[in-house]
Amino acid sequence: MFDKLEDLVIRYQELMSTLSEPDVASDQDRFRRLMKEQSDLAPIVEAYQKYKKEKQNIEDSLALLDEESDEEMRELAKEELNDSKANVEALEQELKILLLPKDPNDEKNVIMEIRAGTGGDEAALFAAEIYRMYVHYAEGRGWKVEMLECEEIGIGGMKSVTFMISGQGAYSIMKYESGTHRVQRVPKTESGGRIHTSAITVAVMPEAEEVEIEIDENDIRIDVMRASGNGGQCVNTTDSAVRLTHYPTGIVIYSQTEKSQIQNKAKAFALLRTKLYDLELQKAHDAEAAERKSQIGSGDRSEKIRTYNFPQGRVTDHRINLTLYKLNDIMNGDIQEILDALIAADQAAKLSNLEQAS
Repeated sequence: MFDKLEDLVIRYQELMSTLSEPDVASDQDRFRRLMKEQSDLAPIVEAYQKYKKEKQNIEDSLALLDEESDEEMRELAKEELNDSKANVEALEQELKILLLPKDPNDEKNVIMEIRAGTGGDEAALFAAEIYRMYVHYAEGRGWKVEMLECEEIGIGGMKSVTFMISGQGAYSIMKYESGTHRVQRVPKTESGGRIHTSAITVAVMPEAEEVEIEIDENDIRIDVMRASGNGGQCVNTTDSAVRLTHYPTGIVIYSQTEKSQIQNKAKAFALLRTKLYDLELQKAHDAEAAERKSQIGSGDRSEKIRTYNFPQGRVTDHRINLTLYKLNDIMNGDIQEILDALIAADQAAKLSNLEQAS
C-alpha cells in the first residue's frame, strides 16, 4: 500500500507542475482531465502526509522517552505518543478506503425512476412522497432536480416519475437508493383504520453521455403528439410531447414536461441513452453475481431495501439493520444519516473482500 502511496505522491507533484505551465489551459480537454486527476489524488496525498507526520511524531516521542528523565516531560511525551498512535490507526483505515477501486460512474449525475408497485392508489401516493423526499434532499445539497417523465393520478399520486439530479458525485451517493421501498400505514381511503402495506420501486441510473452510448436512428421511431394527463406538476398542455420507441429493446420513452418539442426530444434521447447504458450495467452486474451480493447498493431492484412504518414513526433499512425513529424528518429529505451508514457499510464490505483476497 505504501509503495502505491509514494507513487501517487510523485504523480500528484507531476500534475501540479504540469498545471502550472502557462500553455496547458489552451487545451481545455487536457486541462479538465488533469484537473480531475489532481482533484481525485488530493485527498489521498493529504491523508498520507498527515499519516507520515504522525509516524514522525511517534518516533520523536519514543526518542524523547529514551532521553528524558524529567517525569512531567515524560508524561507529555507519553500523551503525545498515544494520540499519534491512535491517529496513525485512523489514518491507515482512511487511506485503505481512499485507495479502494472507484466506480467510474460515481461522479456522474443520476437519473432516478420511481414506480408505484403493489397497493394501487396508496402506492402512487407514496411514490409522490418519496419523489418529494429526494427533491428536498437534493435541493438541500445544492443539487439541481429536473423532471423528465411523469404519470400522475388525480388524487396527487404518481404511477411513475423519472427525474435527473445534477450535482458533483450525485451517483456515488444516490446509488444506494435502488430497490423496493415499502410503506406501512392506514391509507386515507381506509375507513376501518387498518394498516396496509404498499410498495414502490426506485431505479438509480448514472447519466449516460453521447460518447458512451451511440444510438442508431434507424432503430428508433419518433412520434410527436399533444401532452396528456391530469395536469399538475407533470404536464404542459401543448402539442410538443415526444415519444421514442427503441425497436431492439422495446424501450418506450415519453417526454412532455417542456413546452418546446425540441427540449422534449432532447430529454427523451438523454433518458433513452441512460436506459440503454443501464441495461449494459445490469448485464455486467449479473455476470458478477457473487461480487454483487457482497456489496451494498448493487443495483438489484427486486431487493426490499427499506420500510417506512408510519404508525410507529420509524424507518428501517434492511440491508444494514438500521432503524431510525424520525420518519417525518426523513420524508422531508433528511436522509443523510441513512446514506452515510450505507456508504460506511459498503466500504467495510469492500475492504473485507480485499483483505480476504490478499
